[in-house]
Order: sequence, then structure tokens, then C-alpha cells
Amino acid sequence: MTQIEQITGTGIPLTGNDIDTDRIIPARFLKCVTFDGLGEQVFADDRAALEGRHPFDQPQYQGATILVVNRNFGCGSSREHAPQAIARWGIQAVLGESFAEIFFGNCVAIGIPCLTATAEVVGQVQAALEADPTTVVTLDLATQTVTFGAEAGAVAMPEGVRQAFLAGTWDACGQLVANAEAIRATAAQLPYVTW
Repeated sequence: MTQIEQITGTGIPLTGNDIDTDRIIPARFLKCVTFDGLGEQVFADDRAALEGRHPFDQPQYQGATILVVNRNFGCGSSREHAPQAIARWGIQAVLGESFAEIFFGNCVAIGIPCLTATAEVVGQVQAALEADPTTVVTLDLATQTVTFGAEAGAVAMPEGVRQAFLAGTWDACGQLVANAEAIRATAAQLPYVTW
């Protein structure tokens, strides 16, 4: 199980409220059997419409690991393909004003912390990244801070989820695999379970 205490890297500012999961990964890409290749299609329609001007297409943001968004990011359908596409593009954490609940849960399930901050702090981080794309951003779950260049601000995350990331218990499947013997032993003592 992997503990996640801090994520450091360059960031990609994506401005706008209510960016839904259909914009993150359009429905035509949901036919896939695996999530392989989804990273290349993240924001496919928005990127096509902006003809290379979308932040995910701009050379200065290639290799960024932290996505900085605004309010109600990931709203719309509950497709788990949206966080998978973001992760497969290379994003390891998301900072925003707020997140849709199911999107947030789908991110947690694959180990992508989604931290919130005030509109002012998010705007400052986005402005810093637009002014200098090489600005290093650090999201610290232990201290609940974001640092960007010489600046810092407060971030938040629901306490139970934050503790799960810090303890490494966010990965439910990983916990099941790691505790397979204990699960088998418990199941063997149950009169209604047969193998």
C-alpha cells in the first residue's frame, strides 16, 4: 500500500467552472475495454476546438503533474474514465475550489488526491503557473498547504480521506490483496461461506 503525503511538480492551470466529465473524456472513448490510451484523449473535444491553445496542448505544460482547476470540477456523469484519463496523461494530484462528489471518489480510488482551496488561492496558483510554467507546486497533505514558488496557501481535504492517503489505506483493492490470508481465515470460520 502506498502512502501519499506530498506531491511536488509543475502544474497546469485549467480555468473555468463546471468542467464536466464529458469534457474531460468524451463519451465516444468509453467503449474501450481497458483504460490504456485514454490519456491521449483527455479533453479531446476542447483541445480540437482550441486548435492547440488548450493548456494540455501547450508545450510549456507538458510533463506537469498537478492540475489546478476551479469550481465543481468533474461534474456530470459518474464515468471513472475521467480520472483515469487525467492520470494516464500524467496528473498525480488536483487542486481546485470544489469537486463533484463521484469524481472525487473515483480519484481517491486510483490514488489521485483532490485538494480544495479558496478561489483566491486557486487563482494565485493558476496565475503563477501562467506567468511561469516552471513554477514548482507542492501539495502537502500532512500540513494541508500548497506552496508555489515563494508563495503558500491553505488547502483542505475531508479528514477521513486525508488520513487514508497518509496511512496508505486509500487503495481498497491493495488492502484486500495484502490481507488475503486473513480474509481467507475469517471466511473459513463462517458457516455460510463454502469454497
